[in-house]
Amino acid sequence: MDNIIELIRNELRENSSVRARESGYRFFKEEVRLYGVKAAVVRKIGKEYFKEIKGADKQTIFNLCETLWQSGFMEESFIACHWSYYIRKQYEREDFDVFKKWVNTYVNNWASCDTLCNHTLGTFVVMYPEYIEELKKWTTSENRWVRRAAAVSLIVPAKKGEFLDDVFDIADRLLLDEDYLVLKGYGWLLKVASQVHQRKVFEYVMDKKDVMPRTSLRYAIEKMTSERKKQAMKK
Repeated sequence: MDNIIELIRNELRENSSVRARESGYRFFKEEVRLYGVKAAVVRKIGKEYFKEIKGADKQTIFNLCETLWQSGFMEESFIACHWSYYIRKQYEREDFDVFKKWVNTYVNNWASCDTLCNHTLGTFVVMYPEYIEELKKWTTSENRWVRRAAAVSLIVPAKKGEFLDDVFDIADRLLLDEDYLVLKGYGWLLKVASQVHQRKVFEYVMDKKDVMPRTSLRYAIEKMTSERKKQAMKK
């Protein structure tokens, strides 16, 4: 337990490559820190080492996740996200403050944001839906990742048709955001919601299309029928 973080870091270094690292740097417009390890390998390493700690109490696991986040390396953040999701059955209301801290303090790219929010935070708000109101407060943050998190934390439940009114509320709050990654975030949220509620999402888009940025609009209608796409895109 004491040296598990260093063991993980050694394994990440051993599985890294200059080619993968350089490819990753080209993929992200924002500045990121990378070992250069493929996502599937990172997940495998995380799973293997989780076997060593799965018997530990939740706070110990959260502390290890925090240490991983603090490194600033994307691959370590992924492992932290996976570990926090693996113990989802132990989530309690007060854990929201832990997840909020991670989003505000450590998330610095869309991949880490989405990995944490789609799974850990998404599961948390399904368990404790009253915290969706806290997500809505995030839409006014000066931090682009916090605003994106407000949307992408509902991706998985929205895909199942849940929380549609909250999806629309969050989209309203982010509607004219000036950050393209936030616009993509709520556009993605509308897209997955449309897989169950296509007519209602279409009506929402048509009502907003004169002001909705095209970036968000294109994402929102991606899964719709060709006829609805044409109507939505018509100026």
